[in-house]
Formats: sequence, C-alpha cells, structure tokens
Amino acid sequence: MEEKKKINWKKIGISLLYPHIAVIICLLPISIAFLTFSLINLGSESIIAIISYLIAFYVLVVVCAKIPNIIKFFKKVKTENEYVKRYFNDVRLRMNISLYGSLIWNIAFAILQLGLGFYHKSFWFYSMFAYYVMLGVMRFFLLIHTRKYEANEQTEIEIKKSILCGWLLIFMNLALAVIVFFMVYFDKTFYHHMITTIAMAAYTFFTFSFAIVNLIRYRKYKSPVYSSAKTISLIAGSVSMLTLETTMLTTFGTEESVMLGKILLPLTGVAVIGFAITMAIIMIVKGNRQRKELKSQIIKN
Repeated sequence: MEEKKKINWKKIGISLLYPHIAVIICLLPISIAFLTFSLINLGSESIIAIISYLIAFYVLVVVCAKIPNIIKFFKKVKTENEYVKRYFNDVRLRMNISLYGSLIWNIAFAILQLGLGFYHKSFWFYSMFAYYVMLGVMRFFLLIHTRKYEANEQTEIEIKKSILCGWLLIFMNLALAVIVFFMVYFDKTFYHHMITTIAMAAYTFFTFSFAIVNLIRYRKYKSPVYSSAKTISLIAGSVSMLTLETTMLTTFGTEESVMLGKILLPLTGVAVIGFAITMAIIMIVKGNRQRKELKSQIIKN
C-alpha cells in the first residue's frame, strides 16, 4: 500500500511538472495578466500579489521543462512541413515576408506616433511619424523590386536603388538630428508606465539584435537590395534605442539620473545619428564603386 502511495506521488509530481500543452496555453496568458495587474495595482506584500508571483514562477518552470520538447517539435516542423521548408529554403520568400512585416509595422507605428502627436500636441511625435513613414516608403520601394526579381537578377537596378536609399537615409537622419537638438534644448521627454517601458525595452533590444544578425547573414548573397533592407532595419533599431533611452530615463529616473540624462541624451543622439549617416554613406560609396565595376565588366565583355 505504501509503495502504491509513493508511485501516486511520483505521478502527481510528473503531471505537475509536465502538464498537458492545453493547460500551459491556458495558464500562460492568465499568469501574465495576473502578474501585470499585481505589479500595477497591488503592493509586493499583498497576498494576491504573492499568489500571482507563485503562479508566474510555476508557469515559467513548466515552460522551461518543456523547452526540449518544444525544440524537437519545431525541428520536426522545419523538416516535414512543406510551407516551413519552403520558407527556410527560399531566400527571396524570406526577404519578401520580412519586408512585408517591417512595412506593416512601420505603418502601425507611424499611426501610433501620429495619435500620440495629436494627444500630446508634440512636435517630437509628429516628426517620428514622418520618420517612420519615410522608412515605410523605402521598404515599399525595395519590396516592389524583390517581388519581381531574384537577388542579383537586375544588378544595376539594385545598385541604383541602394544608392537612392543611402541618400534618403542621410536626408532623414539630418532632419532627425535637428529634432533631437530641439528635444534636448527644450528638455522634452515623455513618461510611460513602467510595464509599457519594460515591454518597449524588450522589443527594442530584440529587434536591434535581430537586425545585426540579419545584416551579417544576408551579406553572403551579395545583393545591394537585400543589404539595404537589413541596413534600414539596423538604423531603425538604433533610432528606437534613442527613443527608449529618453523613455527609461523619464520613467525610472531620479533627480540625479535626470541630470545625467541631459548629458547622455545628446551623446547618444550624436552617436546614433552619426552611425546612421555613416551607414548611409557606406551604402552610397559602395554602390557607386559597384556601379563602376559593373560598367567596366560590360565594356570588357
């Protein structure tokens, strides 16, 4: 009888650590919503807050225990699902999906900035609206090409588009430099809720890291359009870092950090804008060199 009881405890422990996937899917949004509500509205010593922490910890442990199975599942899908196999094997398809996703996000974010501009009556949000609209225009400009042609199928056209994107980026970032100057000069910063700021930080760091990885990964295709698309993503991520810095200094800052922010913000602004303009110049110089090389090859042939 005692042995049977031990076996039952073992089964209970296994079932708690490895519940059915439906249980995890149900618990995950509930734990996130419960924890967010506790952080916003309740103190850390509240019984309800403590319960929310325990539930969130349990869900985290369960998800971590499922990671090996999740990895196996995605590996299986990658090798067996026809649509997923096509996605990973077709570079052009991946680029088109990436540009579509970035374009949709640019439009959504531009609309958000416009709405914030109306709400706060702030020149900063109006300028960011214009900035993301221009990014969206460039991505749409590149998407038209990638939908029609494979990488390096129309090399001369790709080079011209890359050079044009470089000039547009210089113009945009010079305008952004003026905006940052006025923001620093008039000491304009904006407060967001702690949860919103943390979410912004997580998203910004993820997209910035992903942009660096993709820029390096797509270099092997030697396509000016592909490289331009990933360079634009990296520059957009850098500008998001600047926006995030101002938000975090305002949301989490003390009097000392606010004073420090008056020093850091101009330095970060100069670094971000300098980096963006440098990348744009590299695109132009590299594009002009590639165009000369292409013309010399045509003359030789």
